[in-house]
Amino acid sequence: MPSLSLPVKIQSSPLSVPGRALVPAVYLVGAGPGDPELLTIKAQRIISQADVILYANSLVPTQILDWARPDAERLGTANLTLERILPLMIDRVRAGQSVVRIQSGDPSLYSAIHEQIQALTEVDIPFEVVPGISAYQAAAAKLNAELTIPGLVQSIILTRISGRTQVPASEDLASMAAHKTSLCLYLSARHVEAAQAQLMQHYEADTPVAICFRLGWPDEQIWLVPLAEMAAATQEHDLIRTTLYLISPALRGGQVRSRLYNPDHTHLFRPRPQDAANG
Repeated sequence: MPSLSLPVKIQSSPLSVPGRALVPAVYLVGAGPGDPELLTIKAQRIISQADVILYANSLVPTQILDWARPDAERLGTANLTLERILPLMIDRVRAGQSVVRIQSGDPSLYSAIHEQIQALTEVDIPFEVVPGISAYQAAAAKLNAELTIPGLVQSIILTRISGRTQVPASEDLASMAAHKTSLCLYLSARHVEAAQAQLMQHYEADTPVAICFRLGWPDEQIWLVPLAEMAAATQEHDLIRTTLYLISPALRGGQVRSRLYNPDHTHLFRPRPQDAANG
């Protein structure tokens, strides 16, 4: 987002309004991890209305384009740099067209929208960001797992290991692992041995790890292994990209009950019986 002088109130004024044509602008749409049915209703509506669709065709399945208008211009961007993508979007909007830029997963995570937003802001091109389902959410659903279990783990860390894109020193993987939360590790399959070594500085060797390959795609595969076997399993299946690791004590299962729906737990909508009677 553009530079701000704090404090500031963020105005909520979406460009896309149900029942109306899209105004000429760029719409940065999260496509989810791969399954076209995991698009939000808003994302589907915007894709179905757009004049131009740019999509990361190495990460976004072509089935998502089934929602597009037959006459919509469709441009794959897997082999394009930002310097070629931006002029395409800017020129189409200035020509009065609506442009959808389909991003994999959720745009708030590892999507490179920050640099796109900066560039669009500099040339006064309107834009809107539409959230999507992230891979870690799809993975938890596939595993029938809640990642925040009372008394066991109540936090989720989304991170990656340093590679060609460096992670700040204060966020190195070992320091993240020290919290022993549910940890979702993105973009790290090429460095899995180093990742496993750093994780094992704090997690027990038998901590469950879900290795999730191409979540939501027809060739999706998921393996559940102990942390000590994470690197070996990755190498056995020759996984180098589109792989998410979910490391969590929550994956052990077991009998745990939350307070939320416990008869002893009262709140505004479920007061104590005597309070209800007196009310």
